[in-house]
Amino acid sequence: MSTTDFLPGAAVATKANVYFDGKCVSHNLTLPDGSKKSVGVVLPSTLTFKTVDPEIMEGTGGSCEYLLSGSSDWISSGPGQKFSVPGNSSFQVRVTGEPYSYICHFG
Repeated sequence: MSTTDFLPGAAVATKANVYFDGKCVSHNLTLPDGSKKSVGVVLPSTLTFKTVDPEIMEGTGGSCEYLLSGSSDWISSGPGQKFSVPGNSSFQVRVTGEPYSYICHFG
């Protein structure tokens, strides 16, 4: 599986989004085609995220386990792997080792 290494032409918001007392930090990006993404890192923890729009989470470093709303099965995900989260939902991310780096693709 390949990992996205670069997002050419991305405009980066310089102010960080800091969530869960610093356990998740990300930056918003806008690509030339107008699509929105965020890139970030989750430190070791178990966190619950809520979605408005559908999201695709792409691992770029480290690993995590995730649990989609309504599921009872934790699934492992690492670099080059993606998982989809429906809009108006929630999911949990559990990181137990090295921080999990990701790209969140919105819409």
